[in-house]
Amino acid sequence: MTTPHRIVDLSETQHNTKRGGDLRAMLTPTAVGATSGFMGLATVEPGDRIGEHYHPYSEEFVYVVCGEMEVDLDDETLAIRPDQGLFIPPYVRHRFRNVGSTQARMVFHLGPLAPRPELGHVDTEETPAAEAAAAHRPPERTGTAS
Repeated sequence: MTTPHRIVDLSETQHNTKRGGDLRAMLTPTAVGATSGFMGLATVEPGDRIGEHYHPYSEEFVYVVCGEMEVDLDDETLAIRPDQGLFIPPYVRHRFRNVGSTQARMVFHLGPLAPRPELGHVDTEETPAAEAAAAHRPPERTGTAS
């Protein structure tokens, strides 16, 4: 059975700022019934970053729409500018930084999908947003329940 066409407006998506920047997953299995991957938009303010992470199951494709970005790929730093695309293989650690004076916007696509969403993204550093969220979390319980 073919999934019906569906247009998703950016305003319909949830903000995700816990890894830095604002990552908006748009065309996802939940939103449109995608089975091979998902696509979204990352918005990064000047001086902000998307924390280092990797994807064990997926390749990532990035296209910079506007702004001046740098990307760290394992131990190599590259400039990536508007109208440039980047391919990131699975397991390659990567971090994006806005090094310009204006907002940066990047379209991203990941595929294939991980077996479960929580397995698709492995953080390798804390970002200020993640640290702030952790400071407001209740302490984890240790020991066994009675």
